[in-house]
Order: sequence, then structure tokens, then C-alpha cells
Amino acid sequence: MMAMTTCAQEKISAAFSSIAEMVLPKNILSAIQEQVVGRRREIELTLAALTARRHIVLEGPPGTGKSTLLRAIAQAMKVGFVFVEGNAELTPARIAGTFDPARVLNEGYVADAFLDGPLVEAMRAGSLLYIEEINRIPEETLNVLITVMSEGEITIPRLGRILAEPGFQMIAAMNPFDSVGTARISSAVYDRMCRIAVAYQSAEDETNIVHRASPISNKQWCAQVVNVVRYTREHSDLRTGSSVRGAIDTALVAQSLAELRGQSTETSQVGLDAALTSLSGRVKLREGVMRSVEDVICEIWNTVFSTPSENGDMGKVTAPTGAMNSHS
Repeated sequence: MMAMTTCAQEKISAAFSSIAEMVLPKNILSAIQEQVVGRRREIELTLAALTARRHIVLEGPPGTGKSTLLRAIAQAMKVGFVFVEGNAELTPARIAGTFDPARVLNEGYVADAFLDGPLVEAMRAGSLLYIEEINRIPEETLNVLITVMSEGEITIPRLGRILAEPGFQMIAAMNPFDSVGTARISSAVYDRMCRIAVAYQSAEDETNIVHRASPISNKQWCAQVVNVVRYTREHSDLRTGSSVRGAIDTALVAQSLAELRGQSTETSQVGLDAALTSLSGRVKLREGVMRSVEDVICEIWNTVFSTPSENGDMGKVTAPTGAMNSHS
């Protein structure tokens, strides 16, 4: 019992020593915000948790910039960054690593025959391990991560114990539980991580994001495209709306389509066609709704833009007949 207590005290002491030695550059916020629009509070919270050597989970809808935020922070802090895509096929062997069968046949279970997975790679290098969509991975894989978060080490059969180097931390991102393919995360995981909620940004921030991606587009027009996307999140016929990625794609597709047609990006039919292409796969209808997603997008587009027709009257733009075929 005394040995266990001493070991725990040594780990706590080492953790506080690491915090004291870690000096963040004074311009780190400005360096991050060159890549991230807004998100000042989320940046500060993430930096604070990382400086305190805590593991973190970012929770929010798809398309809210969780990956962009973490990559920018890793780059600004000049630390390693190992990316893992969470899915049902992410087994313990795939995340931790496995022995090369061919080398095992020739050399046996020697250390050099072990192929590091992303978890062991990050532990050996003292890097950030970023797991995207952690609530899609199997429970047995989560159990491996729980042990690493608790003990800072992992024991692999026939290889032995691997200790995490200073600087290793785990950051996970997850979509809300009700998203398709997600499962509830156990309290054991939450108990070992600091949670930071990441919601959709303001209309102003989203407009700046779109204009940054498509700088030649008129900013006021970008703001209206953002309003279209934001309406999809609230429309009574839609159970799933679009993230700002839909607005970015609308702006970029409209830009290319305008060049092909020899028209302006702000021509009503150009914008609507771009929106139909960019949004119809991202939004989902509620059960029982008999309209098509294209019909809903046209309605929202005309509500937001309400531009005069060529003869000077207020008119509405409609989707091509062939596009009106989606009901799910």
C-alpha cells in the first residue's frame, strides 16, 4: 500500500513539474487565431487544460471546427499530433499496435517486430493523440484508452510495458449522442477527461469563415448563404441541418458555376443550383415529411434572398425539374 501511495505521489509531482516547465509563447493566441475564426473561449479552455496536463473531449455537432481547432493548437504549441479516425473497426490491436507476422515467424516476438499503432506512437513521442468521433469506437478499445489515461502506461502481451513520454495527452472529439452511429460514452471515460462544449458559431463568425474560403465572393452574399445554412438547422421539415461546410461549398461551387455560365456568382439561379448541389446531401427530412429536400432548400433560399426577377418584380427561383426527386 505504501509503495502504491509513493508511486502516485511521484506521478503527481512529475505532473506539476511538467506544468511549471511548460511556458506558452505570449503570441500563441494570435498564432492560433490566424487559422481559426473566433472560438476565443474554446481556445483558452483547451490551452488551459493542455497546460494542466489534462485529457480533453470536445463535444459538438459535425462541422464546428473541432479538428481545425486542435491542429492549430498543436502547430502553435509545436507539439506532435497523431490523428485517429474513430469507427466501429478501431480494435485495440489497431490503435495500440501489433506484431508483424512475417517477422515473428523468422525472429520470434522481439521488440523490433512490433508495429506501433497510433496510441503507442503518440506515447513514445510524447505527442497529442487526437481521436475523432470517440463515441463510435468499440467498448473494448475504450477500455484500453481508460487504462492509458489513468496510468500513463500500457502493457502489451509479449512486448511488455510502455510508459508515456512527457507531453503525451489524449484529445477526443465526439458528435452528440443522437447522431447516427454514435453510442453513449461511459462515465469512466468522462471521469478521466475535461469536457469542452463546441456549438455552432455566430452568423458573423460563419460568414468570415466562408469569406476566408472564398475571398473573391461578395461578403454580403456570403452572409446570405450562411443565413440559408443556418435556417436548415431550424426548419420544421428537417431533422438535420447543415454545418458551415455547406455554406463554404455553396460559395465555391457558385464561383466555379458562374465562370462556366459566364454569369455572376450572385445570379439567382447560379446560387440556388450551387446550394442544391452543396446542401441536398447534408440535410435530412423528418419522418413523414412528403416534400423533397430540394423543395425545402428552394423555399429557404427564396426566403433569404427574395431577389427581384429580371423584369423587376419580386420572384422566386425554382430547382430544375430533374432535381426534385429526393425524399429522405
